[in-house]
This record gives sequence, structure tokens and C-alpha cells, in this order.
Amino acid sequence: MAHQIDGRKLGRPTDHRLALFRNQVTDLLRYERIVTTEAKAKEVRGLAERMITLAKRGDLASRRRALAFIYDKRVVRKLFDELGPRYASRPGGYTRITKLGRRQGDGAHLVQLELV
Repeated sequence: MAHQIDGRKLGRPTDHRLALFRNQVTDLLRYERIVTTEAKAKEVRGLAERMITLAKRGDLASRRRALAFIYDKRVVRKLFDELGPRYASRPGGYTRITKLGRRQGDGAHLVQLELV
């Protein structure tokens, strides 16, 4: 029995899965909304919210931790200059998942993950 196992594997090797999550977090912070599958969105949501919490903190160590995770330096700049101050008074819950239905090709549940 696999009790208390955290996270979804999504049928991918670890390095591929982590790269996928980093790409999706980067795109979510860049465009402020992405369309993806429900399982991916539920995994990405926690990582994105962690990055926004780092931006709210705003110190150098937090910026370096964000740079170690997010691929694009311009997105980190946006995160710390725009998004961090925007959510400064909000105690969490920076993202919203909206269901869109099923994908035509394989029937996967699609959702829109967006910043509130």
C-alpha cells in the first residue's frame, strides 16, 4: 500500500517531471494563466504559490531561491517587482483552477490555472 506518498508521477521520469513543473511555473508567472491538465495543475499550484511567497518576502536569499527554480530571469524580476507587492496583504491562495471540460484527442480533463 502506498500510504502518505506525496505528489503525482505523471508517467514521467523524475528529471522530466521536475523540468515540466519548472516550465509550467515559469509560464504561469509570465502569462498569469495557463491551460493544462487537472493533475498537472494541482501539482504546479503549490510550487507557484511557494514562488509568490518568496517574492513577498523579497530578500536576496529569496530571490536566489526563485532564480534557482524559475528558468527566466525576466520572470523572476516580474515576480519580485509586480507579483510580490500585488499579493503582499493576501495570506495565501494566489491561484485559481477553473475546469474547462475534456480534451478532444484523449479525453483528459483540462483546466485553466490562473493567478487571482
